[in-house]
Amino acid sequence: MDILIEQLQYKDADKLFKFELENRNFFEKMVPSRGDDYYDFEIFKKRHQALLDEQAQGLSYFYLIKNISGEILGRMNLVDIDKSGYSGHVGYRVGESYTGKGIAYTALKLLIETVSEQGIKQLLAKTTNNNIASQKVLEKNGFEHIRTDAEEIDGQNLKFVYYMWTN
Repeated sequence: MDILIEQLQYKDADKLFKFELENRNFFEKMVPSRGDDYYDFEIFKKRHQALLDEQAQGLSYFYLIKNISGEILGRMNLVDIDKSGYSGHVGYRVGESYTGKGIAYTALKLLIETVSEQGIKQLLAKTTNNNIASQKVLEKNGFEHIRTDAEEIDGQNLKFVYYMWTN
């Protein structure tokens, strides 16, 4: 499947909200919930605008993974960009009906190419220890396992696997 990554835009709010709603249960099996407020459209639009503001400041970049007809298949984020250290933290999620098709792998590869051109030399990532598919995507894209730690998030004790990619 041919895909592309496209920077998040204001016009994406409606389709992105629908994508998040459709995949909520699937995502919450692998990562902590974003909370019920996230799925209130008025609150979602405010958060969407905050992401766009953060992106405009160059602090983070938010991408949508789309097919050639413009349908949202997933999303990728590059956050906590340290321009002096040329690094950032990457995260991604692919909709349930698009898993197992190489979309996350290809999208991450495209992101690496894109941010490398912008001078990013190091990417950090983490995933829950039960998200084996995500670990494979990271490793196939040249990320190296650096550690595994437990963290408490919203009262849940979760185990995370940390990775690093260096150009």
